[in-house]
Amino acid sequence: MKLVSWNVNGLRACVNKGFYDYFKEMDADIFCLQETKLQEGQIQMELGDAYEHYWNYALTKGYSGTAIFTKIKPLSVRYGLEEDNEPEGRVITLEFESFYLVNVYTPNSRRDLSRLALRLEWEDRFRAYLLELDKRKPVIACGDMNVAHTERDLKNAKSNHGNSGFTPEERGKMTSLLDSGFIDTFRYLYPDQEDVYTWWSYMPKVRERNIGWRIDYFLASSRLEHQLADAKCDMAVMGSDHCPVILELR
Repeated sequence: MKLVSWNVNGLRACVNKGFYDYFKEMDADIFCLQETKLQEGQIQMELGDAYEHYWNYALTKGYSGTAIFTKIKPLSVRYGLEEDNEPEGRVITLEFESFYLVNVYTPNSRRDLSRLALRLEWEDRFRAYLLELDKRKPVIACGDMNVAHTERDLKNAKSNHGNSGFTPEERGKMTSLLDSGFIDTFRYLYPDQEDVYTWWSYMPKVRERNIGWRIDYFLASSRLEHQLADAKCDMAVMGSDHCPVILELR
């Protein structure tokens, strides 16, 4: 089984930059998006009859939003972490026969860290939610989690200590999540690999020089360890300031 996750940073713009070519090439069983930045009816996806579409739109126009396209019909669908949904459209959960899939766009703490407290509270709720699901069946969580977990996960670690996405608090929340029974699939399979990133600033020459951050993940319940066939960051793929990440299961 092949799963793909991509923060497209505006789906309509990404469609004009080769999204369909990549989508067709990957032929994924499940394809997750973050930062779709659109409302219902603003795009008609041409993905063929094989895929079912699930969307979670933010109330604010042109902001946030998630989507999942799947060849496998889910047993159930849930939007948000709580029953009243999330107004920013950040989470979609699909239940399949042998696992839950959670697609997430984690809130950014902002450059001035003005949303750090909100972010940390959200992290606690997200972790509790995954653990509740994990009691029933294994969980795969994917998406833009807006944190570089270790110094190996960004190019300039020393100069970014304490910055948004690399604060001790945010990194600590990822550590707590992994310690509670989840695997960072890429780092598990490639523990020593360096210079692999999933996001680059739009500043000149940054992507060309690969000055990036690895902030997009596939996490999996530890008991799925022996089903992990491969995990990749498709760094050559353009169309967004993020690149797609891929998980293959046996």
